[in-house]
Amino acid sequence: MATVFTRRVIAYVIDFLVVSAFMWILSFFFYGIFGPKNVYQIYQVIPFLIPVLGLLYFVICEKFAGASIGKAIMKLEVKSKNGANISWLQAIVRNLTKIYWVPIIFDWIIGRLLKTDRILNNITRTVVVNAW
Repeated sequence: MATVFTRRVIAYVIDFLVVSAFMWILSFFFYGIFGPKNVYQIYQVIPFLIPVLGLLYFVICEKFAGASIGKAIMKLEVKSKNGANISWLQAIVRNLTKIYWVPIIFDWIIGRLLKTDRILNNITRTVVVNAW
C-alpha cells in the first residue's frame, strides 16, 4: 500500500489535470467571446484568472466535500487536528501555496526540514488522513 505522502502527490497530479482541463474549457469559451483578433486580451486575463480559480477549486472542494477530486480518488480527506471538518479560514489558508506550483514545493521542503508536515497544515491545524 502506498504511503499517505505518495497518495497526496498522486492526488495533486490528478487535481492539476482537473484544473487544467477546466482552464482549457474556459479559455476556449473566452476565445469564442473575444474572437481571434482579440486573443491578446485573453492572455492578459488568464494569468490572473488561473490562480484564483485554482484556489477556489481546492477551497470549495475541501470545505464542502472534505477532499478535492484527486484526494477523493486516492481516498484521502482533510480534517482539523481535532477531527472536525475544516472551516472556511482553514481551507483558504492551507491552500494559499497552491496558487502556483513553486510555493507548494517550498511549503513542503520547509516542512520536511522542520520534521513536520507542510507549514500551512501546521499553521491551520489541519491534517490529511485516510478516508476509509
